[in-house]
Amino acid sequence: MTELLFYQKPVPLNANNHGSWRISRDGLHFGFAADINSVLLAGIEFIEACKEYPIVFAKSGDSLVPVALLGLRGTKNLFVSEQGGWLGRYVPAFIRRYPFVLADAPDQEQKVVCIDEAFVGLNQPDGEDLFEDGKARPVLDKAIEFLMEYQQQYLRTETLVKRLQANQLLTKINARVTAKDGQETALDGLLVVDEKKLLELDDEKALTLFRSGELAWIYAHLISIANIGTLAQRMNQQE
Repeated sequence: MTELLFYQKPVPLNANNHGSWRISRDGLHFGFAADINSVLLAGIEFIEACKEYPIVFAKSGDSLVPVALLGLRGTKNLFVSEQGGWLGRYVPAFIRRYPFVLADAPDQEQKVVCIDEAFVGLNQPDGEDLFEDGKARPVLDKAIEFLMEYQQQYLRTETLVKRLQANQLLTKINARVTAKDGQETALDGLLVVDEKKLLELDDEKALTLFRSGELAWIYAHLISIANIGTLAQRMNQQE
C-alpha cells in the first residue's frame, strides 16, 4: 500500500498494547526514507514543495496521485544525507507524520491509527508518554490531529485529480536526464498538466478551479517542473 511505503512493522495503536510506550522525535533520523525516489503529496503542499521538488502525477495501483520526485534513479532519495538528515528545506507531510499513519483495517469502515514498531525513537529515555491511565497524551493527540488534517487535505487532492482527468488536462512528460557517467534516465509513466489545454477551458470550469484554490496548485505544479534540472544536478553532485 502507498500509505505504508516505508513502514516496516505498522501495527494498530492502542492503550492496551502500548500503554507504557514513549516516543522521542527530537532530531528525527530520516534514514527510513532513504530508499524512496518519490513521495505522495497533498495539493495544499504544492506551493511550498514546488520551490524544491518536481511535482508530477503518477500511477499508484488503480489511482493517479501527485508525487514529489526525490530522486531520478531506482530507490535513491537525494534529499537524505548519509547521517540521516533532510537536505531540503521543506519536508513533505507524508514523511513528517512518521512513525504514525492512518491505515485501513479489516472489517472497519474508518481508518485506524497505526505506529511503526521499528521506529528508532520508541521507548527512548528522553521520550514522551503516548498514554497515561489509558488516555492519549498531548504528543499523541497532536500526531492524530496531524493525521486527520492530512487525510482531509488528501481528499481535496483527489478532487483535483478527478477534475484534471475529467477535463483531459494531463499529458505524458517528455524528459530525459543525463548523469555524469553518460547514462540517460527517461522519466516514463509520469504526467503533467497541459497548460495549453488549461487555457482553453471554458469560463465556468476555469472559475471553478480558481474558486476552489486548485488553480494555484496547478500553477505551482507547472512551476515545479523546472526542478527536474535541479534534481539532475543534485544527483550528479552526489554521485
